[in-house]
Amino acid sequence: MLVAALVAGGVGGGIGYWAAGRNDTGSTTVSASGDPEALNRKPTSVSGIAQRALPSVVTIEAQGASGDGGTGTGFVYDKQGHILTNNHVVASAADGGRLTATFSNGKKYDAEVIGHAQGYDVAVIKLKNASGATLNPLPLGKSANVQVGDATIAIGAPFGLSGTVTTGIISAKDRPVASSDGGGSSASYMSALQTDASINPGNSGGPLLDAGGNVIGINSAIQSAGNGGGMGGESGQSGSIGLGFAIPIDQAKRVADDLIRTGQPVYPQIGVQVGMRESGDGATIAQTGNNGSEPVTPGGPADKAGLKPGDTITKLDDTVIDSGPTLISEIWQHRPGDRVTLTYKRSGKEHTTQVTLGQRTGDK
Repeated sequence: MLVAALVAGGVGGGIGYWAAGRNDTGSTTVSASGDPEALNRKPTSVSGIAQRALPSVVTIEAQGASGDGGTGTGFVYDKQGHILTNNHVVASAADGGRLTATFSNGKKYDAEVIGHAQGYDVAVIKLKNASGATLNPLPLGKSANVQVGDATIAIGAPFGLSGTVTTGIISAKDRPVASSDGGGSSASYMSALQTDASINPGNSGGPLLDAGGNVIGINSAIQSAGNGGGMGGESGQSGSIGLGFAIPIDQAKRVADDLIRTGQPVYPQIGVQVGMRESGDGATIAQTGNNGSEPVTPGGPADKAGLKPGDTITKLDDTVIDSGPTLISEIWQHRPGDRVTLTYKRSGKEHTTQVTLGQRTGDK
């Protein structure tokens, strides 16, 4: 029926043009001048930014050894052929699968996963035969300087439609988000940039740009009415309702550099197990640990700072902590070795303590 409608539309257009050609002298329409300068496509316009950025954005196709996979987006990170994207875009091809990256000019290259961080939802892939590729890395901005209301431009391949450009604003900052690809894997956590630029399945891994054309985030997750209000990057086929979330580029760059250097992600941690479902009053340290482990790691950062099972963490520095995911996303914005102030409640009384963040290497 769609084909028939398109054909009918084409035929109708042809008849209309023929009829108009039969009576040109009676036309009252006014033609545009056709002057490209009149369109005012300045380099700083959305069109100008898109034209510069699109050649550096790739559509990624991942196929696992068992045949599962999907389509996502990535962008040129450096001149060595590294492409920055989401973990959930390439995870299926990380172990023995096939990975390709297609540029806007149609050239397709085989690629390999250099490193992926499931917790951060960040991955770096590299073109296998980059000698023939034109590699112009996108300029990286400073997500720490972003303000609510700033203009945004998102580029990606929603539902496989490569080179799609949408615009919006920064709707909120430091939005705690726990996302999943819907495949049953553990969640990823981010203190995200929220944008109303239209982001759909397939946009994941693509750049979120500011008004200067600088990358301020990696598009990673959406919340849509079709998925019950849950977060997800590629989960299902639900579409955008203007609630998109991007990993801040300041964090993504640190993770990417670790992956390129060592192939492994590095996570800062305080060494506690907290409840992940309760929200509103803080992040409460569990009374008993998982699988017989201690809820406060003996000798870990939290243990050294005097934290105990049952304590409820309510602030990290000046940021209010309302849940376990918020605590994790805030900790992961820091580096191992950073010193932070934790505010917590014990037996109804409020306390503060200094914690030097430890580290964990790898996802397992």
